[in-house]
Amino acid sequence: MKRLFSSLVVGTIACISTPLFAAEGANRECVCSPEQTSKAFTSVAKKAMPAVLFIKVQTCTPEQEEYGGANPYGQNPFDYFGDDFLNRFFGSPRGSNQPSKPTPQLSQGSGFLVSADGYIMTNAHVVKGADKITVVLNDGREMDATLVGADPHTDIAVIKIEGKDFPYINFGDSEQIDVGEWVVAIGSPFQLEASLTVGVVSARGRQNLRITDLEDFIQTDAAINPGNSGGPLLNLKSEVIGINTAIVSRSGGYMGIGFAIPSNMAKGIMDQLIDKGVVTRGFLGVSLQPIDKDIADAFNLAKPEGALISEVVKDSPADKAGLKQGDIVIEYNQMAVKSLQCFRKDISLMSPGTNITLKVNRKGQILTIPVTLGSASDNIATDGLVQKIGLEIENLTPEIAKQLGYTIKDDGIVITKVKPGSPAALAGLRPGFIIQAVNHRKVTSVSDFNDAVNQMENKRILFLIRQGNLTRFYSIKVE
Repeated sequence: MKRLFSSLVVGTIACISTPLFAAEGANRECVCSPEQTSKAFTSVAKKAMPAVLFIKVQTCTPEQEEYGGANPYGQNPFDYFGDDFLNRFFGSPRGSNQPSKPTPQLSQGSGFLVSADGYIMTNAHVVKGADKITVVLNDGREMDATLVGADPHTDIAVIKIEGKDFPYINFGDSEQIDVGEWVVAIGSPFQLEASLTVGVVSARGRQNLRITDLEDFIQTDAAINPGNSGGPLLNLKSEVIGINTAIVSRSGGYMGIGFAIPSNMAKGIMDQLIDKGVVTRGFLGVSLQPIDKDIADAFNLAKPEGALISEVVKDSPADKAGLKQGDIVIEYNQMAVKSLQCFRKDISLMSPGTNITLKVNRKGQILTIPVTLGSASDNIATDGLVQKIGLEIENLTPEIAKQLGYTIKDDGIVITKVKPGSPAALAGLRPGFIIQAVNHRKVTSVSDFNDAVNQMENKRILFLIRQGNLTRFYSIKVE
């Protein structure tokens, strides 16, 4: 499945270099011969290609356009909530009350095995909304896969096939790669399975691309085309140093600029999805805005720098630490706040309970404030169950509760998306509903939901749902 976005026309990078090795006892470098470089690429292909696979995804979508024609849920989902809010936050369709017939849609992407027992890494957008996932191994075998978990904030997903002794590739350290270093991309562009391209690392730490919420991309000129999404970007040791995710293109094809999620970020997300089925992030509890020249002048700053706190969430780690609205965060753990995106990313990738030290400018006074991060959990899919019943869920944060008209004291988790035609949709569940209990067990977080579902004793899930001022039970049969 492709991930494209438009930008200015950029010329393809044509000049590439290879790591050079200093001669013993001399302060000079010797260049590898073309034959040696060619053998290095061949070695990567032999080691990595058996672990790279083709992913076919089938989804069922209504025949009508998303914002016109029949309502795939079968009833008006806006009885208690304004459609403007739901459209903006949950992408709920609008239309009449006539149900539409779902039609299968096929898409494709790439992935790679990371363990001998069948765990596979890919992009979240490759398997998003999948009703059926099929993988085609390098040896031609086709196997059904289940979704272990997906993290849309980093565009990382883990799926699994049943079996043992699968070939797999290991992760390398993405912090150790240098600009100009050779890299190899493997994937299935345009359904051409196991295609290899080479290039160099063009840049590191690319942000503000609006591809994902948390960005720290490796830029490469290795040819990446539609269908490469989810495939590995490797160093010459055959180690994964990135997951190919997006390209800059006006034509829909390769233009010399591709982006990959760094392996260090991807591996941390993968480990959490496999171990817990949920991604838990560090949570500070503030709303931030960038500081431009006008804001800097208003706050009497010598230059625009730092991140301005526009709101502090009540009872959050920031509130308990004493951070206030109008504070300007200029450093965290002795690192300058160079951009909002970098600051948010670094905080989110820290573990809950991490102690950090902030340097804050408060009305011209420089303060040092220690903060212990809280926890924020994201969307999950437990053993493919959430995928099967057609739900996407998220913790009920103070911001979401406020938008939905609930108070901070209201418990539960919020349904953010319901797949049209799914068991959840047919049962009557809608975006914006609050799940308060599962099989008579109270749930206040995504982790609680996981625990309740994992202890199911039959093939039915009983939800206690709150919608506005009404509370009722919904029952869903799990096939």
